[in-house]
Amino acid sequence: MKTKSLLIVLLFLSTIVGAQELALANDDGKFGYINKAGEWVIEPEFKVAKNFSEDLAEAMNSNKKWGFINRKGEWVIQPTFDKTKAFNSGIAVVLSKKEWFYINTKGEKTLTDVATDKIYDFTEGLAQIRQGDNVGFINTSGTVVIEPKFNKAFDFENGYAKVREGEKWGLVDKTGNYFVETKYDGVSNVYNGNVVATLGESHGLIINGEFKKVDGAQKIWDFSVNGDITYAKKNDKIGYINKKGDWIIEPSFDKVRAFVNGLAPVSRDKQWGYIDTTGKVVISLQYRDAEIFSKDGLAPIKIDKLWGFINTSGEQVIDDKYNITAGGFSIFKKNNEKGFINGIARVKEEKVWGYINTKGEVLKNKWYKQLELFK
Repeated sequence: MKTKSLLIVLLFLSTIVGAQELALANDDGKFGYINKAGEWVIEPEFKVAKNFSEDLAEAMNSNKKWGFINRKGEWVIQPTFDKTKAFNSGIAVVLSKKEWFYINTKGEKTLTDVATDKIYDFTEGLAQIRQGDNVGFINTSGTVVIEPKFNKAFDFENGYAKVREGEKWGLVDKTGNYFVETKYDGVSNVYNGNVVATLGESHGLIINGEFKKVDGAQKIWDFSVNGDITYAKKNDKIGYINKKGDWIIEPSFDKVRAFVNGLAPVSRDKQWGYIDTTGKVVISLQYRDAEIFSKDGLAPIKIDKLWGFINTSGEQVIDDKYNITAGGFSIFKKNNEKGFINGIARVKEEKVWGYINTKGEVLKNKWYKQLELFK
């Protein structure tokens, strides 16, 4: 019995270790992967590599051919392709000899009978297909689950996809049933059950399948960060509404961002600070720029040209000496958590990247030419 229990524990631990998140790093022109302790798990030996997706990462060998490695750095799909895309739903799109096609996690060509004019990536188990001017969706078996009848569609996100028929937009679920009928001039994705829509000159929310106009709104941002509150523009100023479409903070700001930890960054006259959910300014408008708080309770702020971090009391806890948005590796991409994630944040100092902890200490005191988020 003890032996059996020990084997179960060991298997569980090996699963955890095998699934640990890794960050792509460039050291002296070669790519490898570090763990959250700052240690090399996969030594920097690849000419080019990309982030992990579903425990496989694209990597290039010295002959400029692409393949896929596992989280131990082993080639599981040999580098024989001219181009590759990330795995999603167990399938990746690759290019070889001027032909794009699907492969499975063994590197085998798959879904060869799909009738489509273009090969699209899978997302959430479905991929678009195009037949003439119309698009639909297939599943990972290659079966058409949503017939090609839309003239435009976006990938599935949170279980729904934006689709257009004629000039009108709506949302469908994975069976092709309408979650929102295609009768709007614009719709958002579904975030926390909330949908923002535009109908003619009116801006509002879809509530219980019906359009509710938000009084005076010129624009409404989606609920992707906070499921209960978002921001909207009225009379060229920005305030906040709840998921019922009611104004809860009257528009009086030039720019704003989302509420996290009960605080949101707002700007007037190019000065940023933070308000609470009643609209009261709790951290005075004094910064050149400010971003949302992370779950770690820290937010990036810019005093002059560089960024530091404050806590929810407005105390600066990390000096403003970093550039965290420069170049193509911005941490402020849509729907990414901002700044600190699980106790560490990626920052740039001059021309190199590193991770810092909530005390401002650099992980392993190590800097990299390029550094990506943990995946």
